[in-house]
Amino acid sequence: GPCTECSCSSGKETDKDASNTKKKENGDRSFIPKIFFGTRTHKQISQITRELKRTAYSSVPMTILSSRDYTCIHPVVSGSGSNRNEMCVELLEGKHGKSCLYYHGVHKLSEHHALQSAHRMYQAWDIEDLVSLGKKLRACAYFAARELMVGADIVFCPYNYLLDPQIRESMEINLKGQVVILDEAHNIEDCARESVSYGVTESQLRAAREELDFMVNNNIRQKDHKPLQAVCCSLT
Repeated sequence: GPCTECSCSSGKETDKDASNTKKKENGDRSFIPKIFFGTRTHKQISQITRELKRTAYSSVPMTILSSRDYTCIHPVVSGSGSNRNEMCVELLEGKHGKSCLYYHGVHKLSEHHALQSAHRMYQAWDIEDLVSLGKKLRACAYFAARELMVGADIVFCPYNYLLDPQIRESMEINLKGQVVILDEAHNIEDCARESVSYGVTESQLRAAREELDFMVNNNIRQKDHKPLQAVCCSLT
């Protein structure tokens, strides 16, 4: 049956549990770690949440972190192809005099889940469920999932969200003192390698070589630019 020692207990709170989770008079709060569950693909997250829904822990507050490729519902941005991140940032910054009305409706999604939790109607969900609800409420599923992380006990995400320090920083993921579970961890080497790898095209290398040639020929920081010039020459 459900455990009674952690926040995922779906039964009655004991006095000890209540006192541990209740805000103390001095403003301190007992630390309850989150569970970060990393998987190789988003499809695996769907399988896991489907199984979670069938257990006694279905009502545990959760969220799923994913890219805009899976969660953006803005009709222009979601249909743009490969530059969704850049277009989203431009809308948030108000460039070209435009903004994203879906982003300003994020609170509708988070409040909806909070209301369900308060009435004990909360159930495990999948990305498709959040996106579908986001379209209905005209609220951004991408930022809502990030906002739900604050009150979540379980956070599902792909491996790279946990391994890549840049993604952790941008998603405001702090793993200190948290519980980390990696599903099918034998795949972790490939993911770690990809997290610290960077790909460039031949045209990018040629452009970089031309710029470095200019720097070196004009005696601009030759000490710094000559080694880079040599690397570009060896690759092109």
